[in-house]
Amino acid sequence: MHAVIIGSGIAGISAAIRLKVKGYEVSVYEANSYPGGKLTEINVGDYRFDAGPSLFTMPHLVDELFVLAGKNPTDYFTYIQKKIACNYFYDDGTTLKGYAEPNAFSEEVERVLGVSKIKVLDYLKGCGERFSLTGPLFLEKSLHDIRTFFSVDVLKAVMQLRKLHIFQTMHSVNAKALKHPKLIQLFDRYATYNGSSPYLAPGILTMIPHLEFNIGTFFPVGGMHSITGALVKLAMDIGVHFQFNQAVQEVEILGNKTKGIKVNGQLIHADLVVSNMDIVPTYKELLPKVKQPQEILSQERSSSALIFYWGIKARFKELDLHNIFFTEDYQQEFDLLFNKGEVTDDPTVYVNISAKENPSDAPDGSENWFVMVNVPSDQGQDWEAIIPKVKANVLRKLSRLLKMEIEALIEEEDLLTPKLIQQRTSSLGGALYGTSSNARNAAFLRHANTHSKIKGLHFCGGSVHPGGGIPLCLLSGKIATDKIKSI
Repeated sequence: MHAVIIGSGIAGISAAIRLKVKGYEVSVYEANSYPGGKLTEINVGDYRFDAGPSLFTMPHLVDELFVLAGKNPTDYFTYIQKKIACNYFYDDGTTLKGYAEPNAFSEEVERVLGVSKIKVLDYLKGCGERFSLTGPLFLEKSLHDIRTFFSVDVLKAVMQLRKLHIFQTMHSVNAKALKHPKLIQLFDRYATYNGSSPYLAPGILTMIPHLEFNIGTFFPVGGMHSITGALVKLAMDIGVHFQFNQAVQEVEILGNKTKGIKVNGQLIHADLVVSNMDIVPTYKELLPKVKQPQEILSQERSSSALIFYWGIKARFKELDLHNIFFTEDYQQEFDLLFNKGEVTDDPTVYVNISAKENPSDAPDGSENWFVMVNVPSDQGQDWEAIIPKVKANVLRKLSRLLKMEIEALIEEEDLLTPKLIQQRTSSLGGALYGTSSNARNAAFLRHANTHSKIKGLHFCGGSVHPGGGIPLCLLSGKIATDKIKSI
């Protein structure tokens, strides 16, 4: 029995490993010359950068793939736990260390912001409770299988529905619980972890901080791209075949069953096809003869990003691996982002410096800055006009808050835009997470991991259930293959 995976993003690799373990012959077809999708790396001069995702949580989801294949994870992949999840810089000069441990973080908040340690601990406890109540349901199982809703997990969640804040926004939940505007802003930012707005996304998403503060954040030795490298090596070691520079043209359907895929005009037989491609181009390009799920395909896209890769010829001791420089007006930033498709003149700026943990990523005395601003997905904006304006605003903010003229320190530069993200990863409009979660029912509107009418057709990746980001993509590969029987 032959299974074909379309795309070698992290979800596709996960699905490939799982199907190989089930006894299938597995081939992965990738349009690019390299694996990983967004989870890859680039080199600019003497600097190395992780090109896309830079935050690593829930590492057990990577480890379990090695265990599943009968391998020792540490033979392929190692990581360290971070003491500080993120450093926060506010517009008025206030700085806060986001310790990745509840007591240390709550003490820091009390010291810097004057907010009671007990209040912060209570809030983080609530995040953990919401994650425990909903994680097994929303993240680990198919929401499109009726059997999912006849389970103990659902009963537990229903019994404590009030705690889930389904009918409130993230911001309203945070504002009521935390009071202090700086702390509210800090926890509002977790809406961006799935490309959404805290002023629109449901309050249930306040479970996200649990991952960082109660479980922890991690750094893969060698950089984020080593996750891709380790999983590709594992897949190849157990017999998965990778075909690079091979763009799939169409998924062939005969009756109500997959027949295979068309590559370079030739049919390649497959009993199973798993698409790791964005769900919109999957239907528009690969399944043109199949009925299009218009309601799903027309959903609001998540945010995208402008990323500046800067080789900085200096070191900043006040910066860590993850750093956030907040806007003064968060609500205006998100209003422009989602309601007007524009970028504020005072954007929140994220700076990731992998050289803090992996010194070889930059020359001695230098740092590799991955500088990201959330922007709308590409809807025809004039990016040639937007990009220099955003760059100038970012440099102005960083120079002011770090008390150093940053532009003079840039000796290497590269850039990633929404258009380039779409070009390189087939993500419609360069949306980082497929669709946004700016609605109560957004989780239920994501496409299922298995086609309801076409046998042998499955879907994984950030644009389908359960969503984007490394942990959810790994889980999507699991959900897409869980109900496929072993040979």
